[in-house]
Amino acid sequence: MQQAAPPRRSQRWSLHKPAAHGRRGMVVAQAAEAAEAGIAVLDAGGNAIDAAVAAALALAAVEPWNSGLGGVGFAVVHRAGAARAEVVDFGPVAPRGLDPARFPLTGTRAQDLFGWPQVAGDANIHGPLSCVIPSAAAGYALMHACWGRMGLAEVMAPSVALARRGVAQDWFCALKIANAAPLLRAYSESAPIYLQDGLPRLPPYQGSPGYFPLGRLTETLEWLQHAGLEDLYRGEVAASIAADLAAMGGVLSAEDLRHCRARVVAPMDLPWRGGALQLAGGLTAAPTLARVLAKLADPPGGAAPRGATPGGATPDAAWFAALAAALKSAYAERLAGLGAGEPAAAEGCTTHLSVCDEDGTMVALTSTLLSSMGSRMVLPGSGILMNNGVMWFDPRPGRPNSIAPGARPLTNMCPVILRDGDRPVLAAGASGGRRILASVVQMLEFVQGFGMDPETAAHHPRIDVSDPDMVHADLRLEEDVLAALRGGGAMEVVEHGVLPINFACPNLILRSVDGVVQGVADVQSPWSAAVAQD
Repeated sequence: MQQAAPPRRSQRWSLHKPAAHGRRGMVVAQAAEAAEAGIAVLDAGGNAIDAAVAAALALAAVEPWNSGLGGVGFAVVHRAGAARAEVVDFGPVAPRGLDPARFPLTGTRAQDLFGWPQVAGDANIHGPLSCVIPSAAAGYALMHACWGRMGLAEVMAPSVALARRGVAQDWFCALKIANAAPLLRAYSESAPIYLQDGLPRLPPYQGSPGYFPLGRLTETLEWLQHAGLEDLYRGEVAASIAADLAAMGGVLSAEDLRHCRARVVAPMDLPWRGGALQLAGGLTAAPTLARVLAKLADPPGGAAPRGATPGGATPDAAWFAALAAALKSAYAERLAGLGAGEPAAAEGCTTHLSVCDEDGTMVALTSTLLSSMGSRMVLPGSGILMNNGVMWFDPRPGRPNSIAPGARPLTNMCPVILRDGDRPVLAAGASGGRRILASVVQMLEFVQGFGMDPETAAHHPRIDVSDPDMVHADLRLEEDVLAALRGGGAMEVVEHGVLPINFACPNLILRSVDGVVQGVADVQSPWSAAVAQD
């Protein structure tokens, strides 16, 4: 008798990642070394802003495919004693010389990453035309100038030390490089850094993995440590970036860099569960998050929402079905109104870090190159791996989110700080492209709605809804939950693994009323960690 083989599971282990606990500072990042860099700055007398900048810059040296000097992002900062948070907006802005005519459509749909109509040569996905203005360093500089306590050279010291050492050449690093290798080998500076004889760098079969250098990035970080981050926009590094891009055929110019400014703006304030969620707002996932939470609080038929009070319920089949319906509806509204055809869920390289200090200040910072390895293009003069933020734009003309010079695209980042009165009590966010929103919603609800501690919440199986037509459900969910989700429409059961990346990578810090701080990192990310200050 013929019988179909069951779906194959690639992971047969049960993973556990402990939360960190303390009463002073906490840093949670997607690479433990970056979290440790932030803690070192706290121990040296810095505050949460200093630690966040230190950790963000350290990530450029230890997981360069996710973020770095060539990236963009947003941070929510709630300083101890302040009534509310402030948002540092260093989001993506297109170069002034970006010409939509240089992105002709082929008439087919792109097979790589996002589901936009394909552009000739994938010019919006990789290469010199795919870059938006790299504003991450401007954001870090503004945060540090406004609220930092330590000198910049001290804050940057951990990132410089890590860059001098090089990137850990282990299996996870090899996996990340292999995923981008077909495009990395097309760029003369990228290939020798990440590939050996045209193949991804591999760890030794036995023994301890070594490290490999990141080209001229170390020299650039050393220069910026003393010249200041502004040099990337109006100094020698800026001149190098502009010259390299011009030689490669790009349009991002010295003028674009010179006029790059991060800005401090008011947060989007969302009343929720007796407190207020403070969000980056604007062209992030924040408006859609607000719609999802509103739908969960007011389910169809007027039924009382499950988990309305901490510890009052558990996320059962009815709750997950309601969440899936809310996410589907909110995404339908988002795509129709905000993004007009924003791309489907895809691999992303975003990173998120959460920080608090013993005074009570909290920072939630999300930064990104957009795709893994961004534009795949390392600049030879500076060693900076550039973003491919033009891919956020719809390549079709005449749309709300179409490619345009100087325009700001719709993004998926969602850093958030919950305040209780005027006291910040929770900082959270995630990486993972369109999957970010669903993971942040569930982590918030697990902790604040169902009363889970952060460690329990991080290990609880989740669903993902990244478009109005499909639910992806963790195969660890109970069968009655899976059945309820199937009843709501198209649903696919998937593994929550390292790769394929079926779910976003959230992290979270929670400070209780008695002063205990708990932090937890994404369980499935092998490098991520929460580190408490002793």
